[in-house]
Amino acid sequence: MAYEAFQKGLTKELIEHISQSKQEPQWMKEKRLEAFALFEKTPLPTWGPELTKLDLKDIVYYINPEVAEATRWDELPYEITETFTKLGIPKAEQEYLGGVGAQYDSNVVYHKLKESLLKDGVIFENMDTALKNYPDMVEKYFMNTCVPAGDHKFTMLHGAVWSGGTFIYIPKGVKVAEPLQAYFRMNRSASGQFEHTLIIADEGAEVTYIEGCSAPRYNASSLHAGCVELFVHPHAKIKYISVENWSRNTYNLNTKRAIVEAYGEMNWVSGNMGSAVTMLYPCSVLKGEGSKSDNLSLVFAGKGQVQDTGAKAIHLAPHTSSTIRSKSVSKDGGISNYRGLIKVTREAVGASASLVCDSLLLDSLSEANTFPAVKNKQDDVMISHEATIGRIGEEELFYLESRGLSRDDAIRMIISGFVNPITKALPLEYAVEFNKLIELEMDPVRDKKN
Repeated sequence: MAYEAFQKGLTKELIEHISQSKQEPQWMKEKRLEAFALFEKTPLPTWGPELTKLDLKDIVYYINPEVAEATRWDELPYEITETFTKLGIPKAEQEYLGGVGAQYDSNVVYHKLKESLLKDGVIFENMDTALKNYPDMVEKYFMNTCVPAGDHKFTMLHGAVWSGGTFIYIPKGVKVAEPLQAYFRMNRSASGQFEHTLIIADEGAEVTYIEGCSAPRYNASSLHAGCVELFVHPHAKIKYISVENWSRNTYNLNTKRAIVEAYGEMNWVSGNMGSAVTMLYPCSVLKGEGSKSDNLSLVFAGKGQVQDTGAKAIHLAPHTSSTIRSKSVSKDGGISNYRGLIKVTREAVGASASLVCDSLLLDSLSEANTFPAVKNKQDDVMISHEATIGRIGEEELFYLESRGLSRDDAIRMIISGFVNPITKALPLEYAVEFNKLIELEMDPVRDKKN
């Protein structure tokens, strides 16, 4: 299988090549170059985890597998088909999904939507294809109001080199019963992946979207800096499920944000299992009266990992409500940080916000830290916050061991109960897979290999 790859590092010539090879309109090329100019003069953030080991000059920013996008798995090269078959994507498509997209390195290689959803006017496209077919709609929403390219260092990078991803539009009143899924596979050493996800749920529409991510482990560090922009129009509902299992040499520096209009509802469910460093803080901007947001997340920090995650809820309108529930598990020296924000403006009369952060430490080497922030300018508001950090007690272990469980099985059972709110929020098939990932993280053999 031929690969179109460029030398390491980021240049203006590479950005122009990406735009030209994709036959993009002039405005997108200009947007890329503006983002690149900002990126070059902006330093790395210093307020979070250590990023100095990430050598941005040692990354290949664009790898084109040179495979035409297919609507049948057997049309793809064996190497790609085998990878996604092992990940269970074709089987999932057959059994319970309304549509599937699959990205391999920098480009989408497979995309298909059920005929019944096409008849309802649902659009589910590769982001590059959507730019060609629906340029006006993409231009209206792409990195303007939700996640501006100039937001921070890695949105600037993303705006310059984004490639592939998912575009979804759900027409007014259409409720998509079966989840849509995209899977992003980063398969090359010392590479970057920068997919862009743009979902628009029009008035009264509903959709569930599932995002899966993974990469094999190499000796050199890799970078994932995707961007997710969600637009929840009045009375619409988006449920965004993300299970990220990057290899432990990947820097996962992702940006996810939703704008929620009047009486709309945004639900985030996320699990982060891998990566060397993760910085991820999904944000809901509650723009319309009565809009709601719920964020439920789990991170697992093992040896050599820093999981710096959290959530943000910004209340801009009356009677808005948000809940944030964060759980973390740390073992073998892993570090989990919760970093979040609840912001209530003067206009958000009668708003309510709740934040609960629970951390579980499995040994004395590991860390769990919380950095919550509340900014409130409204008296008529209800805000609650609680955080707990605990260990698995010897009494609990003794009780389970006295019932015939081994110590390892007892620990697994306690962790299973701890993460149960996450698994309950997932579709059944994904809950089973999620539990398997948890078991793998608890496997001492895996720890030795890593």
